Amino acid sequence: MPDSDSEEEPTIASDVVVTKYKMVGDMVNDVLKQVMVKCVTGAEVVSICDFGDKTLEEMTGGVYKKDKEMKKGIAFPTCISVNNCVCHFSPLRSDKKVELKDGDVVKIDLGAHVDGFIGVVAHTLIVGASSDNKVKGRNADLLRAAHTMAEAALRKVKPDTQNNEVTEMIQKAAESFGCKPVSGMLSHQLKRNIINGEKSIIQNPTEEQLREHSKCTFEVHEVYAIDVLVSTGEGKAKERENRVTVYKRTDETYQLKMRTSRTFFSELTKRFTTMPFSLRSFEDEGKARMGIVECLNHNLVEPYPVLYEKDGEFVAQFKFTVLLMPNGPLKITGLPVDLSLYPSDKSVEDKELKELLNSSVSRKAQKKKKKKAAKQAEAAEDEEAPTLVEEKKPTLVEEEKK
Repeated sequence: MPDSDSEEEPTIASDVVVTKYKMVGDMVNDVLKQVMVKCVTGAEVVSICDFGDKTLEEMTGGVYKKDKEMKKGIAFPTCISVNNCVCHFSPLRSDKKVELKDGDVVKIDLGAHVDGFIGVVAHTLIVGASSDNKVKGRNADLLRAAHTMAEAALRKVKPDTQNNEVTEMIQKAAESFGCKPVSGMLSHQLKRNIINGEKSIIQNPTEEQLREHSKCTFEVHEVYAIDVLVSTGEGKAKERENRVTVYKRTDETYQLKMRTSRTFFSELTKRFTTMPFSLRSFEDEGKARMGIVECLNHNLVEPYPVLYEKDGEFVAQFKFTVLLMPNGPLKITGLPVDLSLYPSDKSVEDKELKELLNSSVSRKAQKKKKKKAAKQAEAAEDEEAPTLVEEKKPTLVEEEKK
C-alpha cells in the first residue's frame, strides 16, 4: 500500500528507508534472542507467544515517539510451532495448554514494522540441545538442511536472477540431507505496509502450483522475506481442527451488521492496519472471537491456518529479511546457527550448490577477491615466482563436513 502523502512508493534507494529497515531488523533479532531463551522444558507456548508480542510492542513503541501519526508495532505475531506443526501456532489463553519438552523441534516466527517497513524472522531450535547434548540422526539432518537452504537462498536472491532458480537450489539443499521442502510454501517480496507482495518464491511445488506460480526476476532496491521450511517426511502440510488465531486484513469492504464485529474491526484496523495479528492481542478474547466471524464471512480478513506434517515427522524453518542493495544483499534479520550441535553424516555433494555456498554474499567482497587474485597473478608473472596462498576461513561447505 503506497504512502498516501507521496506519489511514489518509498524504497531502500533512500537512506532514511534503509535506516528504518535496519532499526526494525535489530529489534526483531533482539526479541528473537529473548524468546529463544524462554524455550526450555516445561515452558508454556502461550506464555512465550505473549512475551514475544509484548516485547515487540514495547520496542517499536520506544522509537519515533514525537511522530504521533507514524504507525509501528507487530508485523507478524509470535508463533511457536512444535515438531510436526509446520506454522502459525499462536494459541489463545483459553486454549488447552501446550508445554515444551526436551527434544522438541521448536520454530519461532515473529515480525515487527516501523512506519510500515517490515522485518520478519524465523528460527528453529531443539529444546535441550547443547555442546554436551548434541542432536543426532534425522533431526540433525533436518536442521542442517534448513540452514543450507537458507544460505543457498541468500546467495541466489539477487538482481537479474529468476525466482525459479531459487526454488531449484532450495530443493537441492534439502535433498542433500535426505529431507523435503514443505510443498507450496512461499517467500514474499515486502513493500511498505505489504507483507505478501506480488513477487514470490515457491518451494517444492506440485505440477499445478508450478503452472500457476508466476515467474519473476529480482531487482535492485527490492526487499524479500526469505522463508524456508523443510520436513523429515513427505513435505505435505495440511490443516487440522486447530482454531485459527492469526489473521490479516484484506482490501475488501463491507458494512458489518453486528456491533461487536464493528468494534472489533475498528480496533484491528487502528492497531494493526494491514499487518497480521493474533486474536490473543485483544483485551476481551471472547468478543474478539465473536467479532472475527462476521469479518471472515465477508472476506474482510484472511486466516493463517495452523498446518501440520504427518505425526512422527519433524519440520524446521528459517526466515530472514534481505534488502537487495546495489553492492549486494543486506540481511537485516536472522541469527547464527551453531552447526556443531547437529553432527550429520550427510553433506552437500551437488557441484552447482557447492559453488553457490562457497561464493561470497557481498558483491564488494567478490570484487576485492577478484582484484586480489588478479594482482597476485600479475606479481607471479613479473617475478616468475609462485603466488602466496592466502589463509582463509572455512567455507559453509567445509563447515558442513565437520
